[in-house]
Amino acid sequence: MSGSILLKAGIALLVLAGLPAPVAANGTDTRHLQGLGDTRYLAFDSDGLGRRLHVYVMLPEGYDDKPTSSYPTVYLLDGGNLFPMLVPYYGYLRFAGEIPEAIVVGISYGSDSFEGGNLRSTDYTAPSEERDYWGGAGAFQRFLATELLPGVERRYRSRSDRRIIFGQSLGGQFVLYTAMTEPGLFWGHIASNPALHRNLDFFLEAHWADPGEAGDSRLFVGSASGDDPQFRGPAMTWIQHWSSAQGLPFELETAILEGHGHMSAPPAAFRAGMRWLFDEEPRGIQGN
Repeated sequence: MSGSILLKAGIALLVLAGLPAPVAANGTDTRHLQGLGDTRYLAFDSDGLGRRLHVYVMLPEGYDDKPTSSYPTVYLLDGGNLFPMLVPYYGYLRFAGEIPEAIVVGISYGSDSFEGGNLRSTDYTAPSEERDYWGGAGAFQRFLATELLPGVERRYRSRSDRRIIFGQSLGGQFVLYTAMTEPGLFWGHIASNPALHRNLDFFLEAHWADPGEAGDSRLFVGSASGDDPQFRGPAMTWIQHWSSAQGLPFELETAILEGHGHMSAPPAAFRAGMRWLFDEEPRGIQGN
């Protein structure tokens, strides 16, 4: 899906300058897909990772007309798929007054295949004895902390105290990883169907140095009632293990996303997590 909105090389300089970029690589004009809003593109070459990532930034309606306003910012892992899915959904939720205005950032590999450069199985995971290519979450977290987040916040009026990260499946594993190792990097964390099936033991241990450093960090974990058993079992073990624990470096909220499976859950988790983070609904909400 992300290939449908990649930009022509001929407008790359305009895009890198942060100007609107409505033309895709195949020549398709996307300006009339109004659900994508004011979307801008950055080709982000990471020194730490040694490779390029494709970053899409959706700015709130009227952004240019409100030069003194700054915004919470939602970072979507697997942005090549989740950005075109959740940006229009964000627009619907915003239109209904369910969530506040926000900048939405999609971090895309530009491909679904390893051969095409999709390294999510490395970037989003803690080490696993079952997979030697897992375990790159620490390096990816450093990329976010030292390169991407400062880059976005230099270019746009993004609130550093209201960063939110959203991830599904292995992306959900990374959300838990960063909440448990650097809980102050993001204010809000939304994990949808976190896939912990190859390294659950890592996530049943405490990895934070000092809970007091986390400030008001918050973590929402959604598990679909119909998730695949290989994912559902470890996720529920994690939820049960930490739900009653003391001294967590974040406020924890969990929800069963009724009627959803592994791949249908992201919009439900996004809505439930965002509403909980911004106190739009009482605690204990269920996704739908």
